[in-house]
Amino acid sequence: MYTVIVIDDSSSMRRILKDMINNIDDFEVIAEAVDAFDAREKIKKYEPDLVTIDINMPKMDGVVFLRNLMRLHAMPAVVISGESVRGNDIFDDGAVGFIPKPDNHESMVSFGNRIKETLMNLTFLLKRYTLKKPPAQVQVETRYSKQNADNHGIEKKVHPDEVLKKLPATFPGKKVIAIGSSTGGVDALLQVFMKLEPNLPPILMTQHIPYGFSNSFAQRLNTHSKLNVYEAKDGMILENSSAYLAPGNMHMTIEKAGNEYRIKLLDMVKVSRHKPSVDILFRSVNNVVGGGAMAVIMTGMGDDGSICMKELYDNGAYTIAQDEASCIVFGMPAKAIEAGAIKDVVSLDDIAEYIMDFSRGKRK
Repeated sequence: MYTVIVIDDSSSMRRILKDMINNIDDFEVIAEAVDAFDAREKIKKYEPDLVTIDINMPKMDGVVFLRNLMRLHAMPAVVISGESVRGNDIFDDGAVGFIPKPDNHESMVSFGNRIKETLMNLTFLLKRYTLKKPPAQVQVETRYSKQNADNHGIEKKVHPDEVLKKLPATFPGKKVIAIGSSTGGVDALLQVFMKLEPNLPPILMTQHIPYGFSNSFAQRLNTHSKLNVYEAKDGMILENSSAYLAPGNMHMTIEKAGNEYRIKLLDMVKVSRHKPSVDILFRSVNNVVGGGAMAVIMTGMGDDGSICMKELYDNGAYTIAQDEASCIVFGMPAKAIEAGAIKDVVSLDDIAEYIMDFSRGKRK
């Protein structure tokens, strides 16, 4: 059983969160706190496995409290707030997840589903924390799409064939590198990009990330990399030594534009339960670039990416997966390996080197 302290100055929101979390198997709210100072004392007293934090609180701002918590008592923390513009602060300072509070149009059933999805996705991390292993920073896609839900609020799995036709490139195009990641991917991508050197082919990234946080994450990668990193915009022409991150609420694809490649964003249903979807990116790259591509599948829960990575593999693309030892969650890489879609299994520490080797023609 994972124990939780809910921190929110609103008594009604504390009651809602407590009821929703207590209805999730293996989770129990053991205390509530009205502000950061109350929370500090109750964390010392109860030693929870997880805390939820609101940003707008009296006496001490939630981000300031999060920063202090990570410095003095590092532990898994999920931000549950109506404020979505400070993603850099939230994730840079140690949050492992973000759940937007519901707006006036969202039902409590939908809100409860988003809370359950996030907490269940964090169980691997919580197991490590309860075993006294250091917690890792994690971003989880938690947006809920009514387009993908049945009448009971349960998401349907949409296959990539339903939204993007399988038309693989007959001949290899100019080199492109495509990366897919989810749980644990924020920190993992940062480690890779810190090692990459310029003069690489264009890099496309789909990281499962909440809407409102992709731009700040792209800026963070740009700050810590020698490459130019952008949040992808519709119509962008791909350039060498540049990387493009899918927005948190759009699928990212590419299309041929003369002798160049251009980004095309799609506002459609979730695919493989995600938006953006790794499968959609990989399918698009296979359709346009085919055997000229490199595809990398990194840490993450679920199977997004495995279907279309196999298509890339079959079309002659160079495919690698992050190894289990260096993954926060070995879900997505494991599924791709099981699908027979991987040429090399690589430690996180070596992924940057493999990308640079591919760009120099050393790996195919």
